[in-house]
Amino acid sequence: MNEQTAPITIHLADEPATIQFGEDLALALSIGDCVALEGDLGAGKSTTARALLRAMADDPELEVPSPTFTLVQSYHLRLPVAHFDLYRLSDESELDELGFHDALSEGICLVEWPSKAARSLPKETISISFAFPSSGGRTVTVVAPEPKLARIRRVLTIRSFLVDNELATAKRRHLTGDASSRAYEVIYPGDGAERLVLMDAPKRPNGPPIRDGKPYSQLVHLAEDLLPFIAIDQLLRGWGFAAPAIHAADLDQGILLLEDLGSDGVIDAERKPIAERYRESVLCLAAIHQAPLETRIALPGGQMHVIPDFDRAAMKFETELLLDWYIPHRRGGGAATAEERADYLEIWNGLIDHLADCERSIVLRDFHSPNIIWRADKIGTDRVGLIDFQDAMIGPAAYDVASLVQDARVTVDRALMDNLLSDYVEARSADPAFDVASFHKAFAIMAAQRSCKLLGLWVRLKDRDGKPGYMAHMPRTIRHLGIAFEHPVLAPLRAWYARVGINPSESPT
Repeated sequence: MNEQTAPITIHLADEPATIQFGEDLALALSIGDCVALEGDLGAGKSTTARALLRAMADDPELEVPSPTFTLVQSYHLRLPVAHFDLYRLSDESELDELGFHDALSEGICLVEWPSKAARSLPKETISISFAFPSSGGRTVTVVAPEPKLARIRRVLTIRSFLVDNELATAKRRHLTGDASSRAYEVIYPGDGAERLVLMDAPKRPNGPPIRDGKPYSQLVHLAEDLLPFIAIDQLLRGWGFAAPAIHAADLDQGILLLEDLGSDGVIDAERKPIAERYRESVLCLAAIHQAPLETRIALPGGQMHVIPDFDRAAMKFETELLLDWYIPHRRGGGAATAEERADYLEIWNGLIDHLADCERSIVLRDFHSPNIIWRADKIGTDRVGLIDFQDAMIGPAAYDVASLVQDARVTVDRALMDNLLSDYVEARSADPAFDVASFHKAFAIMAAQRSCKLLGLWVRLKDRDGKPGYMAHMPRTIRHLGIAFEHPVLAPLRAWYARVGINPSESPT
């Protein structure tokens, strides 16, 4: 193995502790991981594998037969898992016949009796050895390359956090991850207590300076720790909106234990928007935009969070993702010329100038279907659960409206989009300070700004971060940009697209 650091050693007092270890280990694994389980008969290898598989399936009754005679048992779970028992393997070359390498490329491989495979297991294998110490129980030693070991240390750190908060026996299950470094777990405390949600958000490491000595996250005001989430959560709850209660926090480790607002969303089983739920969501935004504008949030303990401004530099820098990633993608590698870049940025200077008289409010920034919880048993704005706002800024109120009605991940047809905009305008019409024309202008500019950012972001996620699935949203984003271009204020940007040979009505290759 390479890049190895000191192994992890854990003492497991009994079988329940071994089961819990297997369940927690399931949260640390990802596609391409090979886990070698070594130890004497009865040492805990099969118990760990069974617990891991049942946790991955979120099914405590999942049948997990021993692969001793079949040599391999495959499971189509949250991640595909192939469970190998190589005790009866006569030659390591038989691994290929068992489909080992194909299974590893598509999912996770659990391997009992790995010594039978000799040198055929990957160099990056996670080796877990079980032994019986004289003091009783079991000792587990984990050896792996540092990036994989770090994932296991992280799930053990979260288990320690739960122990410290009187949840030592709580069960943990994967909930979701997103395009950032954040991940979420469902926590089942047991004894009939309501389930909780755990946010796993380690401090964001600063990337290399890319402009004015600042990394990307600082240039566009992305939260680097949990303090902004806690502050905005306090603000929203103080205004009476349905943000989750925070039950426990470890800011240094980047862990929050949150109220579970539910699992219903605003789209149906076919991933189509549920019109009533989108309407209530846009009305919730209208209510948020009428709340008093606050930029400084005092927190218990004397800390202060200042909500950053969605300023010209941040807006323009986000739109540059189109120049840096989308244009080369469309041109097969050909970059935007210096003249094209200069013209594009000057156009955005002019568009941002047009926002000088627009209404400003808190901008939650990612107010769309993945981040909205529907609470059918509540009334009014309390039906709309808010869960993602750590990157909130102060900026044009129209931004979040564009984020919702031009949902990047769900196709909102034009009729519903127009109806939602009408609902928002009607809800705001009682406010004499609300300017309908100014709102529609700001909406068009913010919709275009968001679309330009996303066109580059989808390509960056594919090419740099190895997440090609986001490219499925590209045609929808192109369509959203075309709709934004209908407003006359976008004429200069529409003309720039034509000059560089991009037709917003086309779907990209």
